[in-house]
Amino acid sequence: MSERKGILLRLDPAVHDALARWAGDELRSTNAQIEYLLRRALSEAGRLPRQVAEMRKPGRPRSEARNVT
Repeated sequence: MSERKGILLRLDPAVHDALARWAGDELRSTNAQIEYLLRRALSEAGRLPRQVAEMRKPGRPRSEARNVT
């Protein structure tokens, strides 16, 4: 997996609160919600690079080894 880049992003507090609520509704972190929205905007504009890995689906990852007895 490639290293992820970090950036400093300054937001209006009301915008941040709205993003945080939206992220919570979709079981994402605020950071993941921002990345999701940026990827969607890039894709709609035809600017998303082909080699970009898919984002993980929202919510908790499923347990691969479930022992149901």
